[in-house]
Parts: sequence; structure tokens; C-alpha cells
Amino acid sequence: MRPPAAPKRVTLAQVAELAGVSVMTASYTYNRPGRVSEQARAKVLAAADRLGYAGPDPSARSLRRGSTRTLGVVLGEHLNYAFEDPQAASFLAGIAEVCAGRGYGMTILPVTGAADDAERIRTAAVDGFIVWTTSDDDPVLEAVRAMKRPAVVHGGPAVRGLALVGIDNRAAARAAGAVAFAGAERPAVLSFPLSRERISSVAGGTDPAGVLFPVTRERLEGYRQAAGDAGIAWADVLVAVCARNDAAEAEQVTATLLAAPEPPDAVAAMSDQLAAGVVRAAGAAGLLLPDDLAVTGWDDGAVAAELGLTTVAQSLRDQGTACAYLALGEKPVSTAAPWSVVRRGSTRH
Repeated sequence: MRPPAAPKRVTLAQVAELAGVSVMTASYTYNRPGRVSEQARAKVLAAADRLGYAGPDPSARSLRRGSTRTLGVVLGEHLNYAFEDPQAASFLAGIAEVCAGRGYGMTILPVTGAADDAERIRTAAVDGFIVWTTSDDDPVLEAVRAMKRPAVVHGGPAVRGLALVGIDNRAAARAAGAVAFAGAERPAVLSFPLSRERISSVAGGTDPAGVLFPVTRERLEGYRQAAGDAGIAWADVLVAVCARNDAAEAEQVTATLLAAPEPPDAVAAMSDQLAAGVVRAAGAAGLLLPDDLAVTGWDDGAVAAELGLTTVAQSLRDQGTACAYLALGEKPVSTAAPWSVVRRGSTRH
């Protein structure tokens, strides 16, 4: 048995015929009401109501004016990450603020490595793209570039034809590592994933050159330089990779490190969320900060102030704002975002 055919969409021409007006007058009723008399407008709306006409097709209207008045945010995470991760939420708030001021909407396009990721980009009804930090080999980058619409990448990688917004992660990590590793003998790094496979691991002296996420790569290189500055061989620095920016996972990983025969006496974490997990694991092990364990975070979010974390301060909200301006074809004040190291009581010096 065949399914019932979908009802045909009522057209504006049918509405105009029933109302006894021209199609242009009917169109103006919806698009330029100031150019239509109250009497004609009443006729059109009455006819529309009688026929069940819902109004002009939004997609057709967008095609006519050549704009959807919407920005697409390509998020290389599951959709709930946008609302659960404090820094992702802050970044999106910066974009939303610009969109609201320009009368634009915002569409989040989550991509998770599925075969249809590129197709989701190609079929997105948006005027421009903002790509959340991703890896060098992410196919969505080429899909975005092929759309030939204004596009910007946050954090990296750098892609020919696309704008780039972010901080100098290498310099910031070197500065944070200098504080974290001061006076330490067995430092460790709690890292973001190295590739889109998001495999958790622990190894000494992970080679930054083989890391596919530019943000992770640059931060590891900065920490490597900080270790060298402190006279510590990079091969002796444990790098513990977390699959997600998740405090609970960081706590489990740190608990394992602290239970080892030679536990770390300093941990540089790539986010405040990861650092929070380190602090909880240290507390459970009866360790005192910073005497037994020095800890640094990254982002200077609310949890950093709450826990007294030394951290790298940056504004993801401001970076989201800069990305939105670029995606709208406007120039922000700067694409090189500022950062600083905020010292609190979780480090020795």
C-alpha cells in the first residue's frame, strides 16, 4: 500500500487569486507591508487563512536575497559538548553576541568523524562558517574551503583561504610550564587528544611533531621548551593524554600517575577542567598543593579562581567575537588574541 501523497504547498499566486489582488500585492503583504493598503492586506491575509497558506518559503526567500542571515559553527564534538564545556559555551556566546547585534542566527554543525560530515557542510544553509579547533587531517576543512563562503578557523589548523583566530599557544605553554616546572624533579603534562581517534595514553616525551591537533602540538612544544629551560630532559616528562576535556577522566588518569613508584611532583594541564581533576586526585591521595604537587591549568575559567589555580588566561568569548566578525566579512580589531599567566597558590613560585 502506497503512503498517502504529501499535500501540495499552497502558492502565493493562489492566495492572490482568491484575494482578488496581484501576486506582487500579495508578496508585498509579507515582505513590504508598508507598501500595501490596510484593505488589500486584510484581503490577502483572509485568503491565506482560508487556504492554509503559512507564508513565503524561508529557503526561497533566502535564495532571492542571496543570504540566509545565519552563521554555521562547525563543532568537532558531540552537540552536548557545546553546552557542557565552559570554554566552548563561552566561545559560542561571543559568536551569538555578534549575531544578535547583526540580526543573524547561528547554526551549530556537529561533526564527529562520520562519513556524512562533509555532506553536512555542503548542505548547510549558512552565509559563513566558523570552525572550532580541529586537526590537520580533518576533511571538513576542505569541505568548508570548497564552499567559497567567508570562513574562519579558531585555534587551527591554518588553511589557505581561511582566516585564523587564536593565541600563541607555544609561547603561552612555555610561560606556564616555566611556573609549573620550577623546583620540580618529575614533571608531567596532562594533554588534550593527539589525533581525531582520541586515544588515551601515557608516555615519556611525546614528540610534538607527530601530533595532528595544532593546539595540542603547539602546547606540547611550549612545555618541551619549558622543561629544557629548567634543565629537565623532555624524555623524562610524562605526557598523559585524555580523550576528552573532562575533569572526571583527568582525575582517574592522575590517580594512576600518583600511584606509580615515582609519581609526578608537577602537572601542567591543558585546561582548567583537566587541572580540576588533578586537584581532586591530589586531595584523594593526601597531597598538598603546591608543596607535594604543583598544578597549572589553562583558560582562567571560574573553576580556576575557585581552586586557586595558576593558569593561562585567555578570553574564548572575545575569540568567538573575532571569529564572527570575520565570518560576516568584517575585520575584527585583531586575530591574534592576548593571553597571560595568572599566578595563584597551586604553584611553588
